[in-house]
Amino acid sequence: MKLNILLFIYKSKLNKKGECPIKCRLTYLKERKQFSTGLFVNPKCWNSKKQKVLDDTEQSDYLNKQLSLIISKINQAFLLLQIQQENFDVIDVYNIYLGKHLPKETKVIEYFDIFLKKMERLVGIEIKLATLNKYEKVNDHVEDFILWKYHKKDILLTSIKPMFLDDLSYYLKVEKHHQQVTVNKILQRFKRVVKEALSEQIIDYNPFLLHKPKKVLKKVIFLSQEELDLLKGYKFNQPRLQLVKDLFIFSCYTGLAYGEIKVLSKKHIVKGFDGQLWIEMIREKTQKEVSIPILSIALELIDKYREDDVEEVFPVMSNQRYNSYLKEIGAILGVEKKLTTHTARKTFASTVLLYNDVPIEIVSKLLGHSSIAITEASYGKVIKKKVSDEVLRLNGRMD
Repeated sequence: MKLNILLFIYKSKLNKKGECPIKCRLTYLKERKQFSTGLFVNPKCWNSKKQKVLDDTEQSDYLNKQLSLIISKINQAFLLLQIQQENFDVIDVYNIYLGKHLPKETKVIEYFDIFLKKMERLVGIEIKLATLNKYEKVNDHVEDFILWKYHKKDILLTSIKPMFLDDLSYYLKVEKHHQQVTVNKILQRFKRVVKEALSEQIIDYNPFLLHKPKKVLKKVIFLSQEELDLLKGYKFNQPRLQLVKDLFIFSCYTGLAYGEIKVLSKKHIVKGFDGQLWIEMIREKTQKEVSIPILSIALELIDKYREDDVEEVFPVMSNQRYNSYLKEIGAILGVEKKLTTHTARKTFASTVLLYNDVPIEIVSKLLGHSSIAITEASYGKVIKKKVSDEVLRLNGRMD
């Protein structure tokens, strides 16, 4: 965009000498800034078309040189801003012309690095290392996107508009091949970074204000009672597969994720107010305390693997190996559903709890969800199916 400079006079404001002030008006991006040059001229000598004094006197020559100098300084200020900053307005041009220094504008990746350094100091205090790693991955995605979209290593935070978020979503799906649920997670974490910048008044506009992520219909995958019984009854000759099967079954009857099973120790197993054994620990994901009554099947597995001289309840292996062996178990048993920790937790919620008439409020507490809304969003269809089954059973009795 071009900067328009206009010199003009105020004929209505004559001084005692019969001279009027010479004003300057800057127009850029449809915004104006008007100021006085500090110079005065006889209105009869002023040529508005040429924007100069038309007179042969020495005073006129001086005025024209001063006006030329002002225009030159304004153009220099405009050129400097074009080189140094991507986003600026007419007020910025005027301030540079006056010799004022503009505050350095923060860039996206530059600020993200600052945000990550703050998070790093909170590891082990408020957050897990895994959480920091997730935000570092988001930073990588945003950095790659900026290079792909703008052919630059970084851009100003103030240049993030709603269209930026739409383009980022498109890039993550088309170029990175991420599913919508992953895209939403990345945007959710990036939103936290942007809101932090907003709270620090680095930016004065929240680009996420009108941005709505596309909804993802979650399909709850869990084992039916028949599939669960098949898995429980099968005996594997290979000790590694038998161990993984037992750990998966334990997860199906406690709702614990594999990372929580790995750290499960004797101190987490306590006698409750009812005289029964309970698992009491802090949920890894939400850092929320959970108390889970130990069902007889889960207790049998604890007794099977517990050793007197070892604090941990179960032998441990890497999560990668665990998932690999689960895949092998599913193939051997002919179970088409993917066996994962999530499948086990959902089996606990659905087949073990909800299908056995445990209220959803209790299910939410046993799963360690941060709110019941999360449980209802995930298992709403399971509850409807349970209601449908009961209604059909009632119809059968009435018939």
